[in-house]
Amino acid sequence: MDKKTMRFSCLVKKGESEIRERPLGEMQPDQVLVKQLACNICTTDYGQWNGLREHQGYPHANGHEGSGIIIDKGSRVSGLEIGDMVAMAYDGCGECESCRQGDYAHCVKLKGRWTEDGYIGGFGFSDYCVRNARSLVKMNPDMDPGAAAFLEPLATVVRGIKKLRLKPMETVVVIGAGTMGLLNAQVAGANGARVIVSELMDKKLDTARAMGFEVINSKETDPVQAVRNMTNGKGADCVIVAVGNTIANKQALEMVKYTDGRILLFAAGYPAPSLEIGSNEIHYRRLELLGTFEADVNDFLTAGRLLSDYIVDVSKLIEEPRFTLDTMQEAYKHASIPGMYRVSVIINEK
Repeated sequence: MDKKTMRFSCLVKKGESEIRERPLGEMQPDQVLVKQLACNICTTDYGQWNGLREHQGYPHANGHEGSGIIIDKGSRVSGLEIGDMVAMAYDGCGECESCRQGDYAHCVKLKGRWTEDGYIGGFGFSDYCVRNARSLVKMNPDMDPGAAAFLEPLATVVRGIKKLRLKPMETVVVIGAGTMGLLNAQVAGANGARVIVSELMDKKLDTARAMGFEVINSKETDPVQAVRNMTNGKGADCVIVAVGNTIANKQALEMVKYTDGRILLFAAGYPAPSLEIGSNEIHYRRLELLGTFEADVNDFLTAGRLLSDYIVDVSKLIEEPRFTLDTMQEAYKHASIPGMYRVSVIINEK
């Protein structure tokens, strides 16, 4: 395909995105040309659009939850073929210590690097893009492109669930039934855990129920006492905090079982929430406070299988209507409405 330029959306300042065009670049032997099909608006994307993540820089050619079809490939690419549906994972130099361990997220050469023409970001909201083959995961070709684009957020969930070391029949409470909360709930359930979801928004409560989870309406009842009642006074084996706020942190400390409980701090918040607990209490309770962020190559491969085999179903986590590159401003406004799940931008047809 004789494609020379790419159209893409980038954030140029708070509340403003622009559609720009730049040279596509020459495809190298270990790269592929991807016709982008869809990219979903992540919390970090609309957070910057709202002015809450100014540290990410401008102009930000953002978008990292994307899927597409390979339409050309370099001579050294193996394992991927023209016509394959793929989703975006992380990229790295492939040579530094972190990359050799499969941890591209902490590449010392590429992470946070600006392009020569002055952009930062993953260029997820672009019509075509040349990408390193190592930064893509092959997906089920029959999938909804918006669903395939859940690869990156699901990989971060896989990472966190691994750190929790879940055992079958353990009780896990997920605080927050947003996109990431319900992804966490599904993966915890796939690992054999009993999952309870705590939420206060009616829409999200309804979605959690529709997915088959036990639900606590924290607007109507004390979620800590509810967990105690549902566990015969023991408390949860694990709590996943999937909302970034101080109240959720406090609830997690109180609803997890007294001894040998585990709390996964999955979500960040801006401004940063507090966590009030003394080191002696952590010591005597043998409490584990676990942080998680990003994912490695194995997490992405696992996430790809979970999505492609429909073990994790994201169909209820994609909002309607869907948007296009030329309606990005409206897409950000829609994504910023409280209670929204993922807003998907459809860039090309299959």
